[in-house]
Amino acid sequence: MNKRWYSTIRVRLTVHYAMALLVAGAILIALLYGYLAHTFDGQLVAQRHNGFERTPAELAEIRDHILSAMLTVSLVSLGVVAVAAAGIGWWMAGRALRPLHQITATARRVADRNLHERIALDGPNDEIKDLADTFDGMLERLDRSFDGQRRFVANASHELRTPLTLNRTLIEVTLDDPDAPAQTRQLGTTLLAINQRHERLIDGLLTLASSEQALSVREWVDLAEVVRHVLASIDARVETNLRPALVSGDPVLLERLVTNLLDNAVRYNLPESGQVGVRTRMVNGNAELIVDNTGPVIAAYDIPGLFEPFRRLPDTERQAGQGTGLGLSIVKAVAQAHHGDVTAAPREGGGLSVTVRLAG
Repeated sequence: MNKRWYSTIRVRLTVHYAMALLVAGAILIALLYGYLAHTFDGQLVAQRHNGFERTPAELAEIRDHILSAMLTVSLVSLGVVAVAAAGIGWWMAGRALRPLHQITATARRVADRNLHERIALDGPNDEIKDLADTFDGMLERLDRSFDGQRRFVANASHELRTPLTLNRTLIEVTLDDPDAPAQTRQLGTTLLAINQRHERLIDGLLTLASSEQALSVREWVDLAEVVRHVLASIDARVETNLRPALVSGDPVLLERLVTNLLDNAVRYNLPESGQVGVRTRMVNGNAELIVDNTGPVIAAYDIPGLFEPFRRLPDTERQAGQGTGLGLSIVKAVAQAHHGDVTAAPREGGGLSVTVRLAG
């Protein structure tokens, strides 16, 4: 028997209902049997005193026959009633647990970042409704908290973009001046690179904030076409095996997901004789994107930290260059926004293989 099916509350309640009825019925039959036996014994004694024509053995046989028939009919009736009670108990347990199923279904949908939904359970003010109302209150507080966090990140990022854009313009104007000294040009080039890194960081924060919200745009996108588009702007040799992989989602966010994966693979690849590969395909109705590269040896226990913002392995700091530390965290957020997931595994000999699965 399936262990999970057997351990459900509904099954346990049904078994308890049936067992309670069986025990009560068995007690009732035992009391009835004892009462009838005592009554028959009294009747037999009275009939013997009154000179009843049947012998005591015949009277005892009649008594035993009647009691046996009564016991058989009672046990059969108890079995029939027990089966009916199990069915009724199953139905009653289902009705009693229906609000819990509603709460569970809502919790699963909320887990997919739909914090705006509420249970709004109707019915009597019992313990289950109290649980549902408490859960709704928790969702309300979480919704306000996440909305405030996203608004803060978005507003702060927008506010920071303006001075960075102004700085970049001033630096570019200085570098365009033919009379600028060489030392000034060198300083301007360094400042421009730093400014560009900050712009990418802010752009990454905006993408991360937007990907944590419900998707406002959904279109059918072929990940294979997105990969081809991104590869056109990457100056690196990448081995490809691209098959159609359709997914319903936001084209901009999906392009950012592919860009970040390929950028990470190229950035942390071995400088010499390194390899980068990308594959797309459909697996069981889901779109799958796999990007792998050669590179430094990565321990399996270090992989979960790679998907956290601003986390890098110590051995990869030098290779990070102008990276923002948000690459894989954005990939994870975009995948989750599309009801998908992302996993990574170390490759034998060094490097990483990242797999993104999105609902097709």
